[in-house]
Amino acid sequence: MSLLLTGIAELTTNDPARADGHTDPGDGLLGIVRDAALVVSADGVIEWVGPVAEAPDADDRRDLGGRAVIPGFVDSHTHLVFAGDRSAEFAARMTGTPYDGGGIAVSVAATRAASDDELRALVAARVAEMRAQGTTTVEIKSGYGLTLEDELRSLRIARELTPHTTFLGAHVVPREYASDRAAYVDLVTGPMLAAVAADGATSLAESIDVFCEPHSAHAFDGDEARAVLEAGRAAGLALRVHGNQLGHGPGVRLACELGARSVDHCTFLDDADVEALAAARGTTVATLLPGVEFSTRSPYPDARHLIDAGVDVAIASDCNPGTCYSSSIPFAVALAVREMGMTPAEALHAATAVSARSLGLDRRIAPGQPAQLAVIDAPSHLHLAYRAGVPIVRALDV
Repeated sequence: MSLLLTGIAELTTNDPARADGHTDPGDGLLGIVRDAALVVSADGVIEWVGPVAEAPDADDRRDLGGRAVIPGFVDSHTHLVFAGDRSAEFAARMTGTPYDGGGIAVSVAATRAASDDELRALVAARVAEMRAQGTTTVEIKSGYGLTLEDELRSLRIARELTPHTTFLGAHVVPREYASDRAAYVDLVTGPMLAAVAADGATSLAESIDVFCEPHSAHAFDGDEARAVLEAGRAAGLALRVHGNQLGHGPGVRLACELGARSVDHCTFLDDADVEALAAARGTTVATLLPGVEFSTRSPYPDARHLIDAGVDVAIASDCNPGTCYSSSIPFAVALAVREMGMTPAEALHAATAVSARSLGLDRRIAPGQPAQLAVIDAPSHLHLAYRAGVPIVRALDV
């Protein structure tokens, strides 16, 4: 049965051509329609969008009572397949202990020790938690196994919950390879990648990622990261990069050079990095993860500078056990507005349309698009940052 949704005080379509012309911050970017309605088909595809006064008939009707509707959040950077607890590490950072990536080994040990059923239940609960906060699409990385068998297991479990899986065997060098880093890079680019990629139709991952961070003794330098990315590209995987999180380094420019879909963190950038990102607009997205800066007492990226320079900027949670155990995109949106110089409209667009682009998706509310929707218990998207910490947004089941 088709469903007509009415009572939408403000509908964010992410299609500027649909903006209804009223004066409002965000109209030009978000394509806002007020007093709106939309029709969803029986198979969950949007059939019609527009003012409620022009709405066609449908088999069923639901009134949303003057709430705002937005595209569901796209969380394009998460590490959800893990076991164990690192809250003590967070507490230590709050008293001055710096983050250097070493705590990942704690999660690796706990994840390796967990059963498939334990990991499956943990990941399912985290995805449900995200959906309760308006996230309808999630990317999930491996990276807490770091053996052939454990990386494949992580990706298989992630694949049960999302098609957007990323092979992150190059998260850190595991302890057993600390004295032979080259051998571990060979493992990642050889047997691991071969097993992950298999053939294009059955690959366990759509992307490959690498923690390119010379400022961490545990992560990978520029040459190692290049080897991982070029091998992944040859295997048919899209490229993603953790870059410039702990200090200036080669990650951002490497991502832009190789045509990565995204380079994530971008905390420490110089002029050449920003120029490279601007030149790569339309190909490489700078995905900012403000929850990490909150959780590590690090400086926030300058989103305002990036946007003004013409860079495609996305926002994601980076939900993980070490540097940001938060699954909340609304929290990330509020931080982006408060700490990174973004307008509420830019932050919402970054967490939906641009984040979707980094996964090769189109996140608009338009005919022919899947009905990936979220509803806000407020009349406007402005409440996402205005009411920080309050659970006012959730995925809309249709």
